[in-house]
Amino acid sequence: MKRPNDLPLPLNPGWRDLNAFINLRPGFEPPGASDPGAVGNIASIGPLSGWTLGIKDNIEVSGLPCTCGTPSLRGYVPRADAPAIRRLREAGAVIVGKTNMHELAYGITSNNFAYGPVRNAFEPSCFAGGSSGGTAVAIAAGVTRAGLGTDTGGSSRIPAALNGVVGFRPTPGRYPMAGVALISPTRDVIGPMGRSVDDVAVLDSILAGGPVQPHEPVDPSSLRIALPDEHFHENLHRDVRLSLERVVARLHDSGVQIIKADIPGLTELNAAVGFPVVLHETPAALRAFLATTGLSLSLDDLHAAIASPDVEALVGMALSGQISVSAYELALHTHRPRLQQAYREYFAAHRVDAILFPTTPLPASPIVGSDQQVVLNGARVATFATYIQNTDPASNAGIPGLSLPAGLSSSGLPIGVELDGPEGSDRRLLAIGAAVETILNTNKFNVVG
Repeated sequence: MKRPNDLPLPLNPGWRDLNAFINLRPGFEPPGASDPGAVGNIASIGPLSGWTLGIKDNIEVSGLPCTCGTPSLRGYVPRADAPAIRRLREAGAVIVGKTNMHELAYGITSNNFAYGPVRNAFEPSCFAGGSSGGTAVAIAAGVTRAGLGTDTGGSSRIPAALNGVVGFRPTPGRYPMAGVALISPTRDVIGPMGRSVDDVAVLDSILAGGPVQPHEPVDPSSLRIALPDEHFHENLHRDVRLSLERVVARLHDSGVQIIKADIPGLTELNAAVGFPVVLHETPAALRAFLATTGLSLSLDDLHAAIASPDVEALVGMALSGQISVSAYELALHTHRPRLQQAYREYFAAHRVDAILFPTTPLPASPIVGSDQQVVLNGARVATFATYIQNTDPASNAGIPGLSLPAGLSSSGLPIGVELDGPEGSDRRLLAIGAAVETILNTNKFNVVG
């Protein structure tokens, strides 16, 4: 597969101050400008030979602590790799460390009160996005070639968008999930991230258990991409709206057919699925993970030691049993199938290959004071609900999503656009993403005027 971005990004000399890692492999030093692509004394063979990867700290890597970003798991050191990590190692990847994250993957800022906030690679006073913030920042800062996050409602795509890298959410079931600390087995997936779509596509091939295969060429004039306004364009930051308009114009000029059509009832359908499923599934999922650690640690102990106030409150809600079994069953077996059917009918009725929208309604916000609310268009809005507004529906519907860099805001912060495809269309979506990436020339960031 052609990979045009083989050289690493220029290393950010202050990368350690960005707090992207909780634990680094002893002796690791990232490649410098005079030695591009070097990974110390480690030699490897395979399609990922020479690739350095950062792994979110809720995925088990043998010999390195798996803290899930929470204090009570500091002492848990897995003896074996998660199956996904094993596949990457067998392909030649070098695991350089475990990346910082929003505590227990229960948030979108990566402002971790136990291990410190992950700082945005473009503006350290702003948050990195989450919950996989450390992985995105390590890539954006030039410390690693690529990496893994996880994604429940946007946790790989949001930090990718806010740090100017590529983030992918696969169709659930595409990658093995053993050895991952889950909070929602229905919604959780591993989310690969990289500097380019081609890099992410290589990781996808390996994680899915197949050989590395090139994309099928995509002729832009053959593409039909939908642009839904309802839900996805609500209360957008001016720079995000301008960036989207520029993206749409570039695609149109390249021959892509833009179809403007909304998904009927999306907001209501999505709301009926999201929190009821996650909050009900979290207690059992965390208990199951704790049982594998060998630690004498109960779920109540875990909750009592949570350092981040927002996470303590959310996990407390999950443990309180606010979501009854009947409400959960209704969300999982009635509302979720209706949401999935709405997407299937939408793709079929409009004969579109993908849906396009801004990954997040606004760029990254300051770390200080943004745990609960951020400022958007002059008003204070809920941080969590605002940043997952556009990424959440694909998560609930179980369809693949790909976030691409789409330039910089007027203040120099990255903006992302997302492409969502039909269930199971992962390789096709990545091929479309590579074509769109070429059209946008995303390696050269353009500032919104």
